[in-house]
Amino acid sequence: MVEVVGLWRVPKSHEEGASAGVSSAERALSILTAFRHGDSALSLAELAGRTGLVKSTIIRLAQSLQQFGLLARLPDGRFRLDAETLRLGTTYQHAFSLQDYVMPMLERLAASSEETATFYVPHGKERLCLFRVEAKSPIRMRVQPGDIRPMDDTAIARVLRRYASGPSKDSATDGVVLYTSGVEDPHAAALASPVFGHAAALIGAVAISGPATRLTPGRAQELKQTLSEAGIQLSRLCSAIPIRG
Repeated sequence: MVEVVGLWRVPKSHEEGASAGVSSAERALSILTAFRHGDSALSLAELAGRTGLVKSTIIRLAQSLQQFGLLARLPDGRFRLDAETLRLGTTYQHAFSLQDYVMPMLERLAASSEETATFYVPHGKERLCLFRVEAKSPIRMRVQPGDIRPMDDTAIARVLRRYASGPSKDSATDGVVLYTSGVEDPHAAALASPVFGHAAALIGAVAISGPATRLTPGRAQELKQTLSEAGIQLSRLCSAIPIRG
């Protein structure tokens, strides 16, 4: 629970008090989620710009986040994520053993395709790269685990959007594969397949990405069956895992 000064005044109604509690939690979470891949620390001004919160509110909430080990303040006044966030991230990955299933598959896909293999999960209105195995080629896609990308019109995003409510008829066994090239980046191409888990809930998308000059429609057609089988196999492995995508 995040305590905010002034929150514990007697509310006019139970619902009004609950609403205030949710609002304060959302403000605190907005501070944590303001950090992006590559950020070592953020100034108070940067946090205010990214969250839309006033500086006094950030300082007040930061004190509670510091108490729970989620945020640390450096001697120069900047803020960084603290060790508890790493524990939570590790717990998230290990809670349903996704890494044990996905990483070996990505390694095989990267080796057979000679392209970058990734696994994305939905992240609110965006998508999060959870796992990645690089291609051996010196020309690679630069996405890293932890990177957040928009739900654009690329194959990966389209798969996540299309199957957000679960598989359409027979899609979990048919191994649907979507391919796009040059949609958001004229130099990038990708093909992706959905991965379903317990109760046919979408877990994420397994994908092969590479330069559009190399991952051409013809090459994508050659890799389609391999990726399709990967999606099917991961879905079968994950079907016994009681989580929601």
